Amino acid sequence: MTGGVTVAGRERIRFDFKFDGVRYRPTLLRTPTESNLRRAREHLVGIKDRIAAGTFSFAEEFPDFLQLSRVPDEGCPRTCAHVFDAFLAHCQSRVAKDDMTTVTLASYRKILNGIWRPRIGTIRFLNIRYSTLVEIADYPNWNKKTYNNAISVLRRAFKFGYRDYPEKYNPTFGLKSARILKKDRTKIDPFNIQEAETLIAAIHRDWGEAQGNYDEFRFFTGMRPSEQIALVVTDFGVARGMLSVTKACVAGIDKDSTKTGEDRRMELSARALDVLHRQLALRKRLELAGKINHDHLFFKENGEPIRNLQYPYRRWRWTMARIPQIRYRKPYCARHSSVSWDLMVGRNPLWVAKQHGHSITTMLRAYAAWAEGAIEADIEAIQHAMDFSPRAIKRATTAEASTEENSPGAVKSVEPKPSPAVETAYHGDLSVDLPVATLWQKLTRGIARIFTGGERGTRISIPPNPRIWHSIWHWTFTSWRLEAVSVDLMRP
Repeated sequence: MTGGVTVAGRERIRFDFKFDGVRYRPTLLRTPTESNLRRAREHLVGIKDRIAAGTFSFAEEFPDFLQLSRVPDEGCPRTCAHVFDAFLAHCQSRVAKDDMTTVTLASYRKILNGIWRPRIGTIRFLNIRYSTLVEIADYPNWNKKTYNNAISVLRRAFKFGYRDYPEKYNPTFGLKSARILKKDRTKIDPFNIQEAETLIAAIHRDWGEAQGNYDEFRFFTGMRPSEQIALVVTDFGVARGMLSVTKACVAGIDKDSTKTGEDRRMELSARALDVLHRQLALRKRLELAGKINHDHLFFKENGEPIRNLQYPYRRWRWTMARIPQIRYRKPYCARHSSVSWDLMVGRNPLWVAKQHGHSITTMLRAYAAWAEGAIEADIEAIQHAMDFSPRAIKRATTAEASTEENSPGAVKSVEPKPSPAVETAYHGDLSVDLPVATLWQKLTRGIARIFTGGERGTRISIPPNPRIWHSIWHWTFTSWRLEAVSVDLMRP
């Protein structure tokens, strides 16, 4: 019994084994003595073990094999690491062709290198089994979103690799994404206006004007943080009070598009305009001091641009920890607050969706509950905060003082009064105590009524006002692709 090893002439020893289902009989230049034959049998056992483990390299074991070119991949094991490298190189070429964003490539590389490469990178690609992937994907500390992101990128890489083996079964086809239920989605948790004003004043006090303006501006515009730190001076149209939102900065990487891929122009309230004027004045002072050599609109107190959202996030957390009377929320809740406030004061929901870069279905599904049953005092407080402009108040005070008899020599500036305390209606199912009523109340004081309907969407009924209908028709078909939304005219 040879054990797969035989004599092949006076100077060679032949090995007999199967690789990828094909029988091979290569030889090595060794004198077929009894001791060499024994070592060859031990060598063959190691070869079969490496074949089973997916680490066998035909070219390394038998470099002089005459039919090496007929062996798939020349006998070199194509490991998962090789497939990941080829996939990322392909993605890099797509980035160069402007067919993929740099941020997407960075996220692919982070997941493959951080999760999958350390665990399966050295294993032969075609030897990967479904059970191996499931064992890794069932890591107990992953939430649903992390799990879905991890297996989504792996599926893409394996789909790319298995295009060379269409007859083989791709084990990632069996990996199913976790279902994201309503309870798993981020809760809309806005601040009320009194909490927001308290927090804004505290941030100004703790961190100065640059950080204070940054956070105050996001409360009254609802901008995504990645879009706000990417703003440059030329994005602000001073004459018309408009702001162009066309780009973002994610994980320190600049993107030439927003999160939704659609540019928008934002109409700024008096409060937001005042914040920008103060920010531009601060920027001018730092430019004169030689601390700014960039065109970013928001920056750190030393003049450097904000490239990482962890910088303002740490400061937000520090300040909120010092205000125990306000329940902690993440910075993104400033955006939730802005959208909710716009709906509470009766702004048209289509205008609000366009202003904040939402789809109409997402906005109505997520924020409709906050728009209804708003107490009149809350509405007045929010409207006052949006329309408040310290410059206008100071000008009015100056004019009044100049007309008074025996006016003092110096005009005192008037500080804005805090919004009056209001009673709040409580709702047990919501994550913050804000006024909420039934879904059948009018949302925009006669402009639109919102009620749930349809399989996945929200139905809107519009009163027969031709001017309102014309604006909604125009916005609907020129600005958004609405899904699962029906707009019907109501008969008088």
